[in-house]
Amino acid sequence: MPIDFNPNFIHFNANKPIKPVSAQQTMLNAELPNDTFEKQVQVKNSDLNPDFDGIKIEQKTFGKLKSTGEDTTLYTITNKNGASVDLSTFGATIVSIKVPDKEGNIIDVAQGYDNVTPYESSPVGHAGGTIGPCANKISGGKFTLNDTEYNLECNKDGGKTHSHGGTQGFDVKNWNAEIIKDGIKFTYNKKDGESGYPANVKATVTYKFDNNNKLHIQYGAETDADTIINMTNHSYFNLDGAQNTEENSVLEHIVKLPNSSKYTVNNEIAVPTGEIAEVENTPFDFRNAKAIKDVIDNDEFDQIKIGSGIDQNFCIDGYDGKKMIEVAEVTSPKTGIKLNVSTNLPGFQFYTANHLGKDTQPAGKDGSKYEKRSSFCVEPQFYPDAINTFAEKPILKKGETFNKEIVYAFSVS
Repeated sequence: MPIDFNPNFIHFNANKPIKPVSAQQTMLNAELPNDTFEKQVQVKNSDLNPDFDGIKIEQKTFGKLKSTGEDTTLYTITNKNGASVDLSTFGATIVSIKVPDKEGNIIDVAQGYDNVTPYESSPVGHAGGTIGPCANKISGGKFTLNDTEYNLECNKDGGKTHSHGGTQGFDVKNWNAEIIKDGIKFTYNKKDGESGYPANVKATVTYKFDNNNKLHIQYGAETDADTIINMTNHSYFNLDGAQNTEENSVLEHIVKLPNSSKYTVNNEIAVPTGEIAEVENTPFDFRNAKAIKDVIDNDEFDQIKIGSGIDQNFCIDGYDGKKMIEVAEVTSPKTGIKLNVSTNLPGFQFYTANHLGKDTQPAGKDGSKYEKRSSFCVEPQFYPDAINTFAEKPILKKGETFNKEIVYAFSVS
């Protein structure tokens, strides 16, 4: 559902410092109705990268949490082209991404909900959320760090795995937020032992949306003791428009994974075995572009059977932990919208939303439930179960800083 901007906004002089706005400033929220924007910032600063010149940042209330009574806030970053991104303090979540199609029409390409209640009450699929402390699966919910074994909640696969930080992961926390000169910075302070993970951790997620329709996501973390950190975003994309909620509505999308010659092989519950296999001569060879429909029902390939479709971690060729590498290009033949994904993380999960459409799932922004294979995800990450299985482990040591990035870049072909 599109957001109607309130013309009665407040102008800010962007040459003066912008006062940070915390998601916990409930007094402001209490004085305004839920559908009213509280503030708008016009970003126009000679010191700012010209890619961000003229962006607007708006905020409004997004509803109260039933569990705590806390207010949540929705921020909208709009660039000079009229494209925009909506971000919620709850889960530091991407709620919508509105970009132009080949006809110049602005359409929403990210699944989500129009208030906080569905995200809190029915968190099916982690839609758009910031995943952490550790994305993807940890086998048996166990890992050992500095000779100490940690036991996490096993919330997946019938109690056999820990997944996406558990039921109390980062995507169901109400983050603090501040408006910075070219975006929004979210902060969450995780306590030692929370969700079973060691250490007090200050986690940050910064979103910047530029005039080239690139959404920059910067992840940061600091810790007072050794721990594990593996954050990613779990947006569900449909480049035909998020209103296309019906089953299999994403199968015409064309996918290219230009820098993935290998993938991690899964066991019967989709946990990596430790084997890294070549994509050549498999349905996972997307080094040349192909439609999702061409491979998704290849039941002769055991990895697709295990995932009920594509739900696999791909390895990134040339990864060194520093440079940004393009990992995915997905195009809609219908709208012409193209999504290019880049990251400095070692892998990414490519997922065709095979498990959406559950009975417990609420209706989305357009009033319909998001059905199976109505979207896809590209989730840059450390490999699943990396702490137990692979050499590149998501360990953050005391005194070090976690610094990783994802860029979702939108264009038309």
